[in-house]
Amino acid sequence: MSWRLRYRLGEFVRSSFWLFPVLALLVAWLVGKLVLVLVPTPDWPRFDEGDVEGMRVSMAAFASSMLTFMVYAVSALLLAIQLASGQITPRIIRMTFSRWEMKVAAGVFVFAFGITMVALANTTDQVRHGGLIVLAIVGNVVAIAVFFWFVEEVGLGLRPVTVLQKVFADGKEAMDSVYQGAFDAGRAEGREIVREPAAHEGRIIERIGPSGTFLAFGSRELVALAARAGCTIELIPQIGDFVSTGDPLARIHPSEAHLSEEALNGLVAFGPERTMRQDPMFAFRIMVDVASRALSPAVNDPTTAVLALDQIHRLLRYAGQKNLDNARVYDSRGTLRLVFPTPDWDDIVDLAVTEVRQYGATSTQVVRRLRAMLEHLVHRLPAARVPALQSELALLEETVARSFPEPEDRRRANKGDLQGLGGSSGRSDS
Repeated sequence: MSWRLRYRLGEFVRSSFWLFPVLALLVAWLVGKLVLVLVPTPDWPRFDEGDVEGMRVSMAAFASSMLTFMVYAVSALLLAIQLASGQITPRIIRMTFSRWEMKVAAGVFVFAFGITMVALANTTDQVRHGGLIVLAIVGNVVAIAVFFWFVEEVGLGLRPVTVLQKVFADGKEAMDSVYQGAFDAGRAEGREIVREPAAHEGRIIERIGPSGTFLAFGSRELVALAARAGCTIELIPQIGDFVSTGDPLARIHPSEAHLSEEALNGLVAFGPERTMRQDPMFAFRIMVDVASRALSPAVNDPTTAVLALDQIHRLLRYAGQKNLDNARVYDSRGTLRLVFPTPDWDDIVDLAVTEVRQYGATSTQVVRRLRAMLEHLVHRLPAARVPALQSELALLEETVARSFPEPEDRRRANKGDLQGLGGSSGRSDS
């Protein structure tokens, strides 16, 4: 199985909503048949002597209720996603459908429906399996309990704070996949390539296939490909970039290395929109989008922007403690085989802070929370991270000076406050 096929299959399983209910239906049919074939019919007088027609009516009512649950659950989920995407960000649509809670709930409903239909089809005057009937009853009871849990998950799971915490968790996982190891003050961080080849050196390999967003690449597979060809592969676009057909995809050093364009194109993945698999910057992008939407004049919800800043603060601190110079991959002999562009600390801080500062310039709550975040990170992160944060603090002071003409408002806005507005200004644990 090729790397691209494995990647697409993995993404399909992770993001697909309909796959799990379909599998649950197949599992229900299989379990029902196995019970009929392998499990002896229990000697239960209640089922052996009971009214068959009454049992069938009960099974039919169970099946009908489960079908209603499924329709209601999917309808409620669609409605909640539409409302939440309009209030928070459209980027949560894919994330919500890929949540395991939604898949499990839908799977339980479909399983209960399927096992009930199997029990109904096998309850006649000649055939009635007490164990299968009990299994259908238990499945329906469990499905009813799961239904109420599902309603709670849909209602509370799409709150801004829940969505933002999920984005933080996914962003942290993505950051671990891109940046390995803790910050090391003795190791310089930079983008330069070892050997520093001139821009005209090397052979350009172009993108083959439809245009799209650069989603991921197979690091180990590219290293193995470069080792077989005796070269170094330098990926040109960054994860998250939009790449058109025929655009430069990679540069091969040395240019005479025998490396197939098709082979290299087979080890990269493109799609219609960004994901967080190998793109921690997309987590910051979503959080900033949530804050920006909350700060728009049509919404005017600075408290949600502060909730977004809470998670931006967490992820920025985590990023600042990582080694951000993992853009080079070596083979087992220590030879450089793969180089790819990654955001550095300045890029991360720019994305995390700039738009929130601009859109929240007139909100005392936002600028106070932003200042508290920057001051906290200045004291908690290594010295190499401080200049970018100090620069943002200076820009924040200039923004406050322009946005608050009254001296008292400027004085209040220039105080750091982890709550935004209303927290103690006398804290000394920075």
